[in-house]
Amino acid sequence: MSISSAEKCKKKFSFEAAFWLTLAHVGALAAIPFFTWPAFAVCMILLFTISPLGVTLTYHRLLTHRSFKVPKWLEYILATIGALSAQGSPLLWVAEHRLHHKYSDTPNDPHSPRDGFFHSHIGHLFYVKDHHCEKVMIRYVPDLNKQAYYRFLHKYNVLIALSALPLLYLAGGWPFLLWGGFMRVTLMLHFTWFVNSATHTWGYRNYETRDQSRNIWWVALLSAGEGWHNNHHAQPNSAAHGQKWWEFDLTYRIIRGLRFLGLATDVITPVTAKSTIKSILISPVAVMAVPNVILPNVSLGLAALDMSSVEPLTVE
Repeated sequence: MSISSAEKCKKKFSFEAAFWLTLAHVGALAAIPFFTWPAFAVCMILLFTISPLGVTLTYHRLLTHRSFKVPKWLEYILATIGALSAQGSPLLWVAEHRLHHKYSDTPNDPHSPRDGFFHSHIGHLFYVKDHHCEKVMIRYVPDLNKQAYYRFLHKYNVLIALSALPLLYLAGGWPFLLWGGFMRVTLMLHFTWFVNSATHTWGYRNYETRDQSRNIWWVALLSAGEGWHNNHHAQPNSAAHGQKWWEFDLTYRIIRGLRFLGLATDVITPVTAKSTIKSILISPVAVMAVPNVILPNVSLGLAALDMSSVEPLTVE
């Protein structure tokens, strides 16, 4: 269970990643003496707009797992919002996350805490990984790579991510630029990274998956519902990560809002306790919903990475 040796890139330190990560954190520290309440408000508004809409809803649940469908024009708008997050292009983000599910908490996992908490949180970003090679990456995102707009977002990702900075400066000078740009990006990155690190280290489990995924309430609050990570690893293509009444999932609330407006269809929801034996036997994915059983290291049902072949749990 490994990436073909013929497809491996030479693993080396990424000076480019080190530069951008250092710049983001230095900019966030520089923002502190420029604090104003309007700048802080801009930071929070952008943080809890771009992250839920662009990253957790679009990059993760829509593009990676195909948990629901939206019109193509809306999908592209949401993906563009995701590109403003400075978390990479849709192609690269989705490829890495699909690899994470395929090899979760094994030596081929791009960011497993088995190699240390620091590695899973940020350390892995300082190195060029196999899927950074385009020939490897496109194997995990053939559905996206065939679309010209996603290739465009990949090619110009850095420029798109930086495009908000001059607008913020024009709107409010250095306080807006530093808080709405650097502080917002740095906080958003760490909130996302906690899903990779903390939720594979601490927390409780609703499902006995073979990986080390956990549910953590504070990560869920910071990341718009992504902290219910054990639920997600048990049912990867479910649009709802929070399954208990107390497991608040902001992203799923947004998806339900889109469905109410007629903009989201084929929304995949968790199998409930009322599911019949027949439905579980019919759907291999549905088996993952049965609690207190040991589950395999599932990915997405992507034997050939054909998202259309993923059988839904429950479609509303």
